[in-house]
Amino acid sequence: MHKRIFIAGLGLIGGSIALAIKKIHKDCLIIGYDILPEQAETAKRLGVVDKTASSIEEGAKDADFIFLSAPVEQSLKIIDRLAAAPLLEKVIITDAGSTKRKITEYARKTLPKETTFIGGHPMAGSHKSGVTAAKAHLFENAFYILTPESGENQENIELLKKLLEGTKAQFVEMQPEEHDRVTGVISHFPHIVAASLVHQAEYYENDFPLIKPLAAGGFRDITRIASSNPAMWRDILLQNREYMMKLFEDWMAEMNRIKSYVEDENEDEIYTYFEKAKAFRDGLPAKKEGAIPSFHDLYADVPDYPGVISEVTGYLAKEKISITNIRIIETREEIYGVLRISFQTEKDREKAKICLEKYTDYETFFG
Repeated sequence: MHKRIFIAGLGLIGGSIALAIKKIHKDCLIIGYDILPEQAETAKRLGVVDKTASSIEEGAKDADFIFLSAPVEQSLKIIDRLAAAPLLEKVIITDAGSTKRKITEYARKTLPKETTFIGGHPMAGSHKSGVTAAKAHLFENAFYILTPESGENQENIELLKKLLEGTKAQFVEMQPEEHDRVTGVISHFPHIVAASLVHQAEYYENDFPLIKPLAAGGFRDITRIASSNPAMWRDILLQNREYMMKLFEDWMAEMNRIKSYVEDENEDEIYTYFEKAKAFRDGLPAKKEGAIPSFHDLYADVPDYPGVISEVTGYLAKEKISITNIRIIETREEIYGVLRISFQTEKDREKAKICLEKYTDYETFFG
């Protein structure tokens, strides 16, 4: 597949898409552009892209495929520029944004009719950002949603999938509206809930100073996604406003339902409420990537003495296992504490468990 690929936006996602394409289609020429010139130069230096472009128009010229790997609002502005640029008649344009209806509708009315726009959403991420964190295997086994409009030529969809086969992702096709409804439920709204739980804890901290230290364990874990990029989530919620408003209504009704059970001291209903939630949650796929990036954590009971963290990381480095984060959850003098080590993939976590059991007598367990 000797093609010219243009990627606008060379962060984690754009860089990983470029590397995945290069892995399989070595004869493709990949041109990259980023609003930050130094980011583009870094991508070229690392071999993520073959060439850099000084503008959207320069990069898009003669491109067979164009990837918009930028926040949706920026991608809309890029579409405006593409609409005024000389493009190949059969160019296929796609994006990597978290909402699909708005950009799909905008592309349809803005881009020349002879071009093809297929919305895309690779459901993968990382604790790290930027092109230096890009990996060809970032999307492996993750869902990669494609949202072609009704009536789209299936051949164009297959061409895009063929180009992206190096991602080793699971491609799923759905309508843009369906995508936004589904991700609203399983990704967008959970971020609101996590942020609201944090706000509630902050509010009560004024009366109970122990809130913050006591929240360092499980509470901190279940609200992890509240640490996501505020600007990104502001844009996502506004772009998916219509569906989010319905979810707010449904959530308030849900809270009122469980509130009434507690208010009435209805033991049976309270039990059933948690029982049904447990059954549904336990039935969710455990080893697959979803709309919210998975946290592949390994917990280890370690003694509290100087150098214990470097000892653990040294063993992992010896086995060439990369970590994304490491944190002591609790340590007290002369007793064991809990070390939480985060990894990029489930495979790395499994390898780390074997590694620590091989070199140490620390008890390791999954979260």
